Amino acid sequence: MKVAALGDAHLGRSYLPFTTADGVNQREHDFEQSFAAAVDLALAQQPDVLVWLGDIFDHPRPTYRSFRIAQRMLVKIRDHGVPTVVISGNHDTPRLPGTGSPYTVLADTFADSAVHFACRMAYERVELPGLVVHAVPQMLTVEATLDALEEAANSRDADRTNLLLTHPRITQVEPRYADINEIEVDAGMLQSDLVLLGHYHFHTQVGRGIWYAGSTDTFTFADDPDKPKGVVVLDTDTGECTHVPLTGQRPLVTLDTVQALGLSPAEVQDRVLQRASTVPEGAVARLYLDGVDPEAYRLLDLQAVRDAAAHGLHLKIEPSFVGVLAQADLPELESMPARWDAYLDSPGTDLTGYDRDRIRTLGHDYLAAAVEGADEK
Repeated sequence: MKVAALGDAHLGRSYLPFTTADGVNQREHDFEQSFAAAVDLALAQQPDVLVWLGDIFDHPRPTYRSFRIAQRMLVKIRDHGVPTVVISGNHDTPRLPGTGSPYTVLADTFADSAVHFACRMAYERVELPGLVVHAVPQMLTVEATLDALEEAANSRDADRTNLLLTHPRITQVEPRYADINEIEVDAGMLQSDLVLLGHYHFHTQVGRGIWYAGSTDTFTFADDPDKPKGVVVLDTDTGECTHVPLTGQRPLVTLDTVQALGLSPAEVQDRVLQRASTVPEGAVARLYLDGVDPEAYRLLDLQAVRDAAAHGLHLKIEPSFVGVLAQADLPELESMPARWDAYLDSPGTDLTGYDRDRIRTLGHDYLAAAVEGADEK
């Protein structure tokens, strides 16, 4: 059978203070377009089965807009008559019991179709002609994940191909950044003929018969923006997994570094303006300014830089200053939710008498507001 798979779409993710003519955050709109294009690309491969590998939503409480886009894509898939299996991921699985999953509403809506949802924090088995899909959605703990993976391994079919779908971080793959609610497991726990994974944003072969599909758009510069995003097509007969790239996505580019050591403020200004003028049309760009004198950086005409780079979407200047003996290792805001969770879960954090889940939720809400406020600046 031919299986088409798409990974993390993160509908609803927004950053950078730019909006479309309709008032939608521009990057959020980009992710929506990439997701819709990925579904079209997957259907164009004429698959026998289509799978979504989690984190279709960036949050367990997606906006109506995000929810509607996912629903429209499911209608399109249903109209094509392609059996589909959907699992939840670490971003779109609620941490608090009783809050409900956005996927359960979709599961009710498509109950009479060939769309199967694994989102209830339990192993689910989907039987198809010639193929058994073992779906292990996002769990709340490593222990629960390992139990579900063991159940999947014990449920393998001797007469049909077994395909495992799940959404962990595999310890054999080096992480690019910390993430919220991620579950780490060893690749040895993935006992199946073939395995397709969500969570890691790069198409990567983990081992024999095990692949990350990758995301449908580029989120940060840690996401290897030079490598295309897309979908994967798995041939269950040959065991061959092929990445099919998407085209026309917004580029993320790193400009040539300005070596500013010894340059006057006027020379720094000229070099930065020259680099800014090379930002590709519509791109998100960054420029490293190495060894710059703090006073020369203070005198940089940032409005002139923005004007020079106006044909791009955004240019971020990242300076390193001459004469600074030590630099603080400041984490990126987007890694803070995972750091907050690690702090709350550490043995040394005494929260006796407090509602740990409530504190966790409040922390995530405050951090989300901080990220939003930083983007608006």
